[in-house]
Amino acid sequence: MKKYCLPEELRRELRKPYGELYSGNGIDVIGQMLNALDKPAKIIAVGDIVTYNLLSAGVIPDISFVDGRTKRNPASDTIMRGTKHPGFKTVTVNNPAGIITSELLEEISRSMDSDKPVRVFVKGEEDLAALPAIIMAPVSSVIIYGLPDEGAVLVRVTEEKKKEIQSLLDKMKCMEEK
Repeated sequence: MKKYCLPEELRRELRKPYGELYSGNGIDVIGQMLNALDKPAKIIAVGDIVTYNLLSAGVIPDISFVDGRTKRNPASDTIMRGTKHPGFKTVTVNNPAGIITSELLEEISRSMDSDKPVRVFVKGEEDLAALPAIIMAPVSSVIIYGLPDEGAVLVRVTEEKKKEIQSLLDKMKCMEEK
């Protein structure tokens, strides 16, 4: 499997929401999102705060990606404890910032087939996990990720959204290692 590297020129483009932005924070935002959902195939959370808020609202995401950090700083003990759930199978992967490793890609693929909710703890950075998750998720799934200081983004997985995200990934070529 390949890996993807985020080029400098795509960083600004990836800061825009790729779904519907729900402004605000906390459980209020998650509540608004949940009210807008109609039995998604899978609920996938990207980020410690989003995972924490979903679990606090009583929703166990099918897959959650956490890295123990929020806004580049260590997450509080409350958040760290709050992203764990006895129903989760927890796996750990390495994924440095600005990269989507083959290890992460393989785990996303495995997690999509899991009959038990999976918490993927990422050593490095989990932000970019949303992209391959959108491509690998069944149509009608939702991916929820945080947008720091703005709120959370709800991405509804459609064939069109998969194509849009695949075209982004196609621009994320890694330089050949020498």
